[in-house]
Amino acid sequence: MTNLRLTIATTDYDHFRDFRTGAVRAEGIDPTWLTLGHHEIFARFTAGREWDVSELSAAKFAAQVTRDEPDIVGLPVVCSRLFRFASFYVNSKSGIRSVEDLAGRKVGSPEWAHSAAVYMRGWMHNDVGIKLQDVHWYQAGANAPGREEKVELSLPDGVRLTRIADRSLSQMLASGEIDCAIIARPPDCFLQGHPDVVRLFPDYVEREEQYFQETGVWPIMHLIAMQRHLLDENPWIARNLYNAFDESKRRSVERLLDPAVSRYPLAWLSTHARRMSDFFGGDPFPFGIDENRATLEQLLLYTWQQGIAHRHAQPEDIFPDGIMTKVVI
Repeated sequence: MTNLRLTIATTDYDHFRDFRTGAVRAEGIDPTWLTLGHHEIFARFTAGREWDVSELSAAKFAAQVTRDEPDIVGLPVVCSRLFRFASFYVNSKSGIRSVEDLAGRKVGSPEWAHSAAVYMRGWMHNDVGIKLQDVHWYQAGANAPGREEKVELSLPDGVRLTRIADRSLSQMLASGEIDCAIIARPPDCFLQGHPDVVRLFPDYVEREEQYFQETGVWPIMHLIAMQRHLLDENPWIARNLYNAFDESKRRSVERLLDPAVSRYPLAWLSTHARRMSDFFGGDPFPFGIDENRATLEQLLLYTWQQGIAHRHAQPEDIFPDGIMTKVVI
């Protein structure tokens, strides 16, 4: 039997490295791997399905996989995951001292279907009581003007969203044109030390640890999607791909926990890695459906509430049937 040739596009993650380099193989599959920036990967896969298997923003994935007769399906493989209380940046002259102060204010994000903002808007809406309609939302590029939405939206009634084409969130936050930005990476104005731009939650690590302990949610930013016709034609490839991704991740975590073989020349990295492994119950970066059920359910609820997903899907709806079938020897 000739191996199936598949193209795979992801960022250069250490937890995918062994699969990408061939140290780990997916049975029956010969991958051609493209390592590109994730914004380019998202845009090109969303617009043209340029490769077979792709890293994809969780929010953009939710928009596309919940369409009628979607042409993609997910694998329960996590590319990137981060807590996002660190992602609130405010202009201190706005007088914002708590998240409740964002009611009636101007808050920006790079896209509406921006995963970091989806999780935090959902937290505000469902847990804090600051409804989507209570904020005037803005959309603009993070540090440069011109960023556009990648997927179709159906905004809830009463939601105000203003798109700005000629200025960046960083510029507007520094000038006070917006009061807050929810953004995946620190904006330039913050990194350059603008005196008025600060984090809303400087104690974000403690908040994020408490949030996980209370909810079991470890937010997924990017995951793996594949073209559905490939699965229809070759039902076996989903689990074989999953197994290879999972083994590659296992080896990566093993390296992090062992200072003798770590790829990263940082003091105490393995100490922190072991602490995180203990905090997350032994697997600091879990793949799989049940292992991520609370997070997936939250993502699918929030994207539906925010007019990104086309329906309120459940985790089993977005992955191949039987992908997590247990194999006991």
